[in-house]
Amino acid sequence: MKTLTKKQFDLLPAGGIFANGILPNSPDGLNMINDHQGRELHWIAVKGWENDWAIYCHWAEHDVEYIQEQGDKVTMESNIKRCVYCDDEVFKLYRY
Repeated sequence: MKTLTKKQFDLLPAGGIFANGILPNSPDGLNMINDHQGRELHWIAVKGWENDWAIYCHWAEHDVEYIQEQGDKVTMESNIKRCVYCDDEVFKLYRY
């Protein structure tokens, strides 16, 4: 997977989803909750309006629109970096 650079990030449209994927709820995946280990989580990365970004997730049976409106924000650094490979400059823009 390619690393997202600040130059590339700056070209992304504000308010849009720029990446998404599915990872298992596990220590090696997107570890969000102790229950339901192995169940798949669908995540989306959204660029904000203030040149920031965040990742939201929910169970994989939910679509992108649902996750954008009702998803849980990913806040652990290890989980963030498993979803979006980015340079330090982009990572510093993450909105916790």
